[in-house]
Amino acid sequence: MAADKPRILHNNRDMLLSMLPLVLICLVIAGIASQCTLSPGGPTPGQVPHVDIDAVLKYDARDLGFPIRNPGVPEGWQPNSGSRGTVAGDHGGDVSTVGFITDKGRFVQLTQSSASEETLVPWVAGDNRSPSGAEQVGAESWTLYPQEGSEQIWVTDLGDVRVLLTGSGSTEEFTTLADAVGAAQPIVP
Repeated sequence: MAADKPRILHNNRDMLLSMLPLVLICLVIAGIASQCTLSPGGPTPGQVPHVDIDAVLKYDARDLGFPIRNPGVPEGWQPNSGSRGTVAGDHGGDVSTVGFITDKGRFVQLTQSSASEETLVPWVAGDNRSPSGAEQVGAESWTLYPQEGSEQIWVTDLGDVRVLLTGSGSTEEFTTLADAVGAAQPIVP
């Protein structure tokens, strides 16, 4: 039996030959699990998930201690996500969030909460932001929290609830959602 060569004589070729079986095993497992696809023309958009927004918001209205609104969004906007959370700390509170894919393919998120604006904005944004301007939409004044390189944030206070909009949507799409929120009546559980 031949003796293994000294470690100092091992090189990149040896490492490649030892890694090759591991890579092949990984490819076989990924292929069996159907988690790999070859798309020579680049990525293709997948199917947008659909969420029953009426059911999500009715459930939240029943369980959360603040008024929840279900805005009437334009035809072509598809609700695609819903979640709940809690802003911890002073002036925190429960959070209800739903998201939409607009008819232009952009994402707009609607968050409703009993938390104060000062605690809700950093909780959603992931960082501290300063307000910079306002937008009047219908009867409501929305405070703007822009930040270079990040999604815009709009917030309004409707008394018992703070409403926050964020996402990759255009100003026109934010205005459309803000108008729909202002026109919506609280859901009666």
